[in-house]
Amino acid sequence: MARRVLRRRPVLSGVAGTESPTAEPWWKAGVLYQVYPRSFADSDADGVGDLPGVIAHLDHLEWLGVDGIWLSPVTRSPNADWGYDVSDFTSIAPELGTLDDLDRLIAQARRRGIRVLMDLVPNHTSDQHPWFLDARSARTAAKRDWYVWADPKEDGSPPNNWVSSFGGPAWTPDPGSGQSYLHNHLSVQPDLNWWNEEVRQVFDGIMRFWWDRGLAGFRIDVCNVIIKDAELRDNPPATEEDDLEAQLFGQRSVYNANRPEVHEVIRRWRTLAEEYDAPRVLIGETPVPVGELAAYYGDGRDELHLSFNFPFISAPLEPAAMRSIVEETEVALPAGAWPAWTGSNHDMFRLATRWAEGDPRKVRVALMLLLSLRGTPVLYQGDEIGLANTELAHEDMRDPLGVRYWPYYAGRDAGRTPMPWRDAPGGGFTEPGVRPWLPLGDVHACNVESQRSDPHSTLTLVRALIALRRQEADLAVGAYRTLPAPEGVWAFARGDRHIVVLNMADRGATVPGIEGTVRISTEAARAGEPVTGTLELRAWEGLIGATRSAPTTAR
Repeated sequence: MARRVLRRRPVLSGVAGTESPTAEPWWKAGVLYQVYPRSFADSDADGVGDLPGVIAHLDHLEWLGVDGIWLSPVTRSPNADWGYDVSDFTSIAPELGTLDDLDRLIAQARRRGIRVLMDLVPNHTSDQHPWFLDARSARTAAKRDWYVWADPKEDGSPPNNWVSSFGGPAWTPDPGSGQSYLHNHLSVQPDLNWWNEEVRQVFDGIMRFWWDRGLAGFRIDVCNVIIKDAELRDNPPATEEDDLEAQLFGQRSVYNANRPEVHEVIRRWRTLAEEYDAPRVLIGETPVPVGELAAYYGDGRDELHLSFNFPFISAPLEPAAMRSIVEETEVALPAGAWPAWTGSNHDMFRLATRWAEGDPRKVRVALMLLLSLRGTPVLYQGDEIGLANTELAHEDMRDPLGVRYWPYYAGRDAGRTPMPWRDAPGGGFTEPGVRPWLPLGDVHACNVESQRSDPHSTLTLVRALIALRRQEADLAVGAYRTLPAPEGVWAFARGDRHIVVLNMADRGATVPGIEGTVRISTEAARAGEPVTGTLELRAWEGLIGATRSAPTTAR
C-alpha cells in the first residue's frame, strides 16, 4: 500500500507560508481554514463554487498564512443536504470538479506548504447510494444489515421514540419490506449500522483511498453519533436541567448518540492514520459538553487529534462565559490532548453576526481570541475579513431546514453565501451576470481585495496574528494561564513571556501589573508601545504583549 510523505516547509520563522519554528505536529502549531467549496469561488461561471476555484485562490490562503484547509463535502451527492447525503464516497461531485482536480489541489497546496483535509460522513449515506438501493430491495439483500432496520410496534407506530435532528420521527417505513429504517437526519439520509464489521472494513478502505492520494486527514461529521444502542431502547425524556436542544426535542440522546462503543471505532481510525509516514489527522465534530469532550481524545494519543468544542462556539462573546469553558477544557482534557477552537462554521453561522453583532471592534477581538488561545484555531471562509451573515428571502433558501421551517427558522444559508473577493458584479466569486447558487452579500462593504490593500483592515490584522503565532512558540504551543483582570476583561498568559489582554466590554478598562511591549493590537497604532505597570484599554480592544516573564498568578 502506497504511503506518501508530505514535504515539510523550510524553517523560516515569521514568514507567512513557512513551517512553524516548533517541533510540534503541523496541525498543533498551525491554523486551519474551512472552505465551503460551492461558495468559495466559481471557475466555470455556473454559479457554483468548485475545486478549480479553490485552486485559483490558493495564493490568498498562502498569503494569509494558513497551514491546512478543510473542504466541506466534495463527494458525489444528490444534494438534499448539500453534500452530507453521500451517494459515492470515492468520487467527486461533478458540479464541483473531478478527482484530477482534487489531485491538483493537493499538489498545488502542498507546494505552498498547505495541507488539504476533507469531510468524512460515516454516519449515513444518501438513499440513492448503491448500498442502500441494495439494502431496501429485500430483507435478504446482501447489504441489508449495513443499515439500521426495525419492525414497527404492534400498533404500527415507529420502533422507538427517537427523533430526527431535522424534526419528526427518526424512522421511515419501507413498504416493500414492512420494516422502518433509521435516519438521525433527513429521511433521505439512512443511518449505517456500525455494529456490522463489513461497514467498518469498507470505511477503512475509503479512508485509505483518500489518504493514499495525499489527503492530510478528515473532519469527521457527527463523530459522536455513528454507534446506536444495539437494543434500540427509547431515549429518556428531557428535564429542565438538560440543554436547549434536548428540551426542544423532548428527549435526551442517550441511546441514539454518544454511545461508549463509538470509541472503539475511533481508536481503529487512529490506528489507520498512524500507519502513514506523515500521520493523517482526525478532527471530530463532537457537539457534547466539555466533560464528555475529553473522552473523544482517549488517553490523548489513541483517538481524535482534535475535537471541536461546541460549548465554546455556542457561548456568548463574554469573558466570564468563555473563560470558564476554556478553563474547564484545560482541566478536562487528558495529557497530550490538544484543543480546537472555532467561532464560525457552515452550520453555526458567522462570528461577525452571531458573536459580534456586526460591530467590527468585537469581530477583531473575537479573532484575536481565536488565534491566541492554546489550541488549534479553525477559521471559516470569510472570518478573515469579518464577513457577516447575508439575509435571504424565502425563495432564495436552499437549506432543507430553512425551506421546511420558514418563517420560524431561517435555516443555515445565511452563513453559507458566496465569498466576496472584490467589489465588482459577481463579487469575484462568479462572472458578472451569473446568478450564484446563493445570493451574494454587500460586496462593496466587505471584500478581500479592498481589505488586502488596507493596512488597518481586519484581514491585515488576521494575517499579522497568524504570522506572530508562527514566529513565537509561546503563542503556537505555549501553556495557558488565566491572569487577574477587572470585570469585562479577559487576560491570560501564553508560554513564558507572552500575555493576551482582551477588553470585552463597552467601556474602557485599566489593567494593573503589566510590564512589557505591545506586539500586536486590534488598534494598529499601538504596536511597539511600552507598558510600564498599567495598561489602558479602550472599549473592545485587545492586544498581545511580550514581557520579560509572564505573570504566574492564575485566577
